[in-house]
Amino acid sequence: MSLAVLFSRALDGMQAQLVSVEVHLANGLPAFNLVGLADTEVREARERVRAAIQVAGFEFPARRITVNLAPADLPKGAGHYDLAIAIGILAASGQMPSDKLAEYEFAGELGLTGQLRAIRGGLALAMAARDAGRTLVISQSSAAEAALIRDAAVLAAEHLLEVCQHFSAESSSTLSFAQASQTHSSPVYPDLADVKGQLPARRALEIAAAGNHSLLLIGPPGTGKSMLAQRLPGLLPPLNETEALEAATIQSLSAKGLDPAQFGYRSFRAPHHTASSVALVGGGSIPQPGEISLAHHGVLFLDELPEYDRKVLEVLREPLENGKIHISRAARQAEFPAQFQLVAAMNPCPCGYRGHPKKACRCTPEQIARYRGRISGPLLDRIDMVVEVGALPDEVLFSRQAGEASLSVRERVAQARRRQHTRQGKHNAALNSQAVDEYCQLDATGLALLQKAVSQLAWSARAYHRVLRVARTVADLAASEHISSQHIAEAIQYRRGIE
Repeated sequence: MSLAVLFSRALDGMQAQLVSVEVHLANGLPAFNLVGLADTEVREARERVRAAIQVAGFEFPARRITVNLAPADLPKGAGHYDLAIAIGILAASGQMPSDKLAEYEFAGELGLTGQLRAIRGGLALAMAARDAGRTLVISQSSAAEAALIRDAAVLAAEHLLEVCQHFSAESSSTLSFAQASQTHSSPVYPDLADVKGQLPARRALEIAAAGNHSLLLIGPPGTGKSMLAQRLPGLLPPLNETEALEAATIQSLSAKGLDPAQFGYRSFRAPHHTASSVALVGGGSIPQPGEISLAHHGVLFLDELPEYDRKVLEVLREPLENGKIHISRAARQAEFPAQFQLVAAMNPCPCGYRGHPKKACRCTPEQIARYRGRISGPLLDRIDMVVEVGALPDEVLFSRQAGEASLSVRERVAQARRRQHTRQGKHNAALNSQAVDEYCQLDATGLALLQKAVSQLAWSARAYHRVLRVARTVADLAASEHISSQHIAEAIQYRRGIE
């Protein structure tokens, strides 16, 4: 038989599109042509496949070889087509049986020795293969990741020879089905007990965790802003299976890939302030997820917020509202989820010591206004809470008394979130305007207080709704079905810091 057809997948955003790998051998001068809108790393498979087949002890056909990756209008990137191309050549040349190939999908990058290397996107590939009713043959180093998909049939291989022996009628299979680890340890995060003092900031962090609200911390250097932000994931409830798979799938699409041992962990992403807008939201000729998508169901921490390029910060405005990012390029479009919780930190002035009890600030009002003006009004309008993190008194700094641990705070946060999901099916930060009107009703005193704040501070409609959402979370933490004037007053206090 001079024709073999196999199946692989092309990564397209969060999806894995089916690709038919058609290998045809014809008479004529020896040639190896690869067609089907293949990227450079895919075209280079010709040399990797040639060497791997010869080193494995097979004969590389001295014929005219044409490999078509269909559909032709779907761009193909990454090196995981190597295995399918090599198996296709061996099947088309009659060196291995081809009668069962249609029941499998192949994904693996070949080394020159025939060794199979790790690939990215193993979760997406396994999910698509399971939905199609096929078995996925993948490299051993990526099998643990792919096996996280429940009910997926995943065969792990370390070498091209092992795959060939599996399909050989003369020998028993050496491949085994990959199994997901059943001993995932509970996620371990930094403990809030490490933070001394800072009771207002700790309270704000608890409210932010309970309602999934965005938070801005303002204070001098060394007051614990970064420590507080790093402890937010430990206050959030554990991910359910759907959320964990969504977050893990995005991680597997990244250049670093997914560590299966980290499955179920809430991610904490802290990009440097020199990051570009593409690094933050994603992009590229073949769209890749950015930091906001890698922080899906986790925390995105932006330290030294005014030091980011203003154009970079502006790209956060739509994802903060929509929870997703749509990347459009001339030839490709992709959509990635981005339901992240934003925590940002900044100094109160350029020198950092405005309001410090011991160090004098030498910044002029113009310098302070210019420094704070680096953050646009529309972006600040989308931040729910702002809290000042002051310098610690000496007696608190030298004290050995630990603060409240994350475990007890996490229990209160979990109870508040259960109330929210029982009442409205989502956390408070996700309430739209109609849901806010339904679930955030105020008594006469609270309404009068809020109306006065809106009038005096000239809040927008967005700010008005965000204060109501925060007040609803404060009431949930207090196990109150109704929002009182005290809850509104605390929510207004966190909003006033934005003005």
